Amino acid sequence: MRTLYPPIEPYNQGMLPVTDGHTLYYEESGNPNGKPIVFLHGGPGSGTSPKQRQFFDPEAYRIILFDQRGSGKSTPHASLEHNTTWDLVADIERLREHLGIDRWVVFGGSWGSTLALAYGQTHPDRTKALVLRGIFMCRDSEINWFYQSGIDQIFADAWEDFIAVVPEDKRNQMVTTYYDLLRSEDEDLRLRAAQAWSTFEATCCTLLPDPANVTSFAEAHHALSIARIECHYFINKAFFDTDDHLLRNVDKIRHIPAVIVQGRYDVVCPMTSAWALHKAWPEADFRLVPDAGHLAFEPGIASELVAACDRFREL
Repeated sequence: MRTLYPPIEPYNQGMLPVTDGHTLYYEESGNPNGKPIVFLHGGPGSGTSPKQRQFFDPEAYRIILFDQRGSGKSTPHASLEHNTTWDLVADIERLREHLGIDRWVVFGGSWGSTLALAYGQTHPDRTKALVLRGIFMCRDSEINWFYQSGIDQIFADAWEDFIAVVPEDKRNQMVTTYYDLLRSEDEDLRLRAAQAWSTFEATCCTLLPDPANVTSFAEAHHALSIARIECHYFINKAFFDTDDHLLRNVDKIRHIPAVIVQGRYDVVCPMTSAWALHKAWPEADFRLVPDAGHLAFEPGIASELVAACDRFREL
């Protein structure tokens, strides 16, 4: 089984102004002359962390991490204005051009897989390979499973805490009600809703309980961006024109080398979505991890991700 590479520090960090008042934090680590690879974080809204540099061989890769609009160190924090999938796709292109990169490997998990697919389908000529984990395509069935009816059958205890913030007569429309709460002018209510939303997600992320992950997601700054931006994207169906937008456009990336990594017991992004993508795109290498949930750092998932990136060093 493969393990993560040792911790490293960035050799370059910056803030890139994009459009509509947004500025993105980005960093580079590893080999400045190596193969460029860009990491697309999940959420949307979660931001990046130093541990995410460790999926990549620092001798082989020029490793680029950045915080998407409203996330992490990007500003304005937790902003929903001019924050759509297509804004993010355009931001990735601006970053590529800013860094003087012709083509790069694109790595994304969970929401990052959504964004990686959208970017690859929009800019296949700039995408050298795709590494995708915990497939999420923001379809109605996926949102309903996690926020309305489905996961509550598995995480009944955590579900009680999640719905506690919502009035009983509005629990049949959880995402819509949370969207109102997360935009409330009452700062305390807004934070309480954000922490309930993000804590619920963190609780469900791993096959076995991970208290440190739950604590991280509950931190106020982190919780606000995750909950507000996720809910904004989900209520707007990721700004896609159809429910199956990403599946409909697989032909645009069919020729691109790709690995899909999925945890068997992922209840945040259940296997049905990864399987649908695999069936539509059999050319991609599908790797099912039999003893993992959703989180990228679970041993089996991390091993497959490191192995995939090591393989693409030779492209």
